[in-house]
Amino acid sequence: FPPKCAPLTWRLLAGYLPANSERRAAVLERKREEYFNFVKQYYDTRNEDIHQETYRQIHIDIPRMSPLVPLFQQESVQQIFERILYIWAIRHPASGYVQGMNDLVTPFFVVFLQEHVPKEAEVETFMVDRLEQSVLQDIEADSFWCMSKLLDGIQDNYTFAQPGIQSKVNTLKELIQRIDAPLHDHLSRHCVEFLQFTFRWMNNLLMRELPLHCTIRLWDTYLAEPEGFSTFHLYVCAAFLRYWSSALLRERDFQGLMLLLQNLPTYDWGNEEITLLVAEAYRLKYTFADAPNHLQARK
Repeated sequence: FPPKCAPLTWRLLAGYLPANSERRAAVLERKREEYFNFVKQYYDTRNEDIHQETYRQIHIDIPRMSPLVPLFQQESVQQIFERILYIWAIRHPASGYVQGMNDLVTPFFVVFLQEHVPKEAEVETFMVDRLEQSVLQDIEADSFWCMSKLLDGIQDNYTFAQPGIQSKVNTLKELIQRIDAPLHDHLSRHCVEFLQFTFRWMNNLLMRELPLHCTIRLWDTYLAEPEGFSTFHLYVCAAFLRYWSSALLRERDFQGLMLLLQNLPTYDWGNEEITLLVAEAYRLKYTFADAPNHLQARK
């Protein structure tokens, strides 16, 4: 979506704002107030014994996120993420906080921040303290609610033993076996298990594999697509793996394969590569959409 339209479009597609434009201002005001009531109610409990481990894990993860993006190294931004993730974890005890969830706030935060960044400024290096406190609070609350809506659709990725991810990895393996048997067999021959490299693709929705601007472009599609973050993401992962098929087939041992799979060279990717990736994912989706049994992992 054009940057001007993205903030409103994302809020609508995430299911956070109603389609009825007359109700939007009232809903925004109510939800933002509700979020900060949660902060008042729960945030001070982070030092209680029962919640200390959750807070500690979040506190460790946040400074590590997107180390090459100056925006996320700012203390005030890290505090925003800390609050969002802690409140979400306390309100969702079935899964609590799982490492990597911090990544899922990032695209929402950046898109909603972009609305307030001057045209000449780069969002990835923007100093958020230049903004009014009330603006930052709105961005924080909106990011919380949109991340919550996203996680509602993929929560089995994060409950105990992460069954959603296990299932998706098996399905991806089955799909690759059907669409690129030589690659599937090559990985198998060198004892590369799909779980070893695609767990992160599912847990972090490919965010660790792509530059931030590419993730935002990809999420435009995920938000517009029914079950975008679950079913369609699988097809994107299949298309992504196939993209590297030739390079992977040239690797001759386990170490070489894993080194490449964990450091895929996407640093110079842009909209063009993501557009091609999405087009291939749609092609796969429509190839298999009428035959859902094709995607049943073999027992």
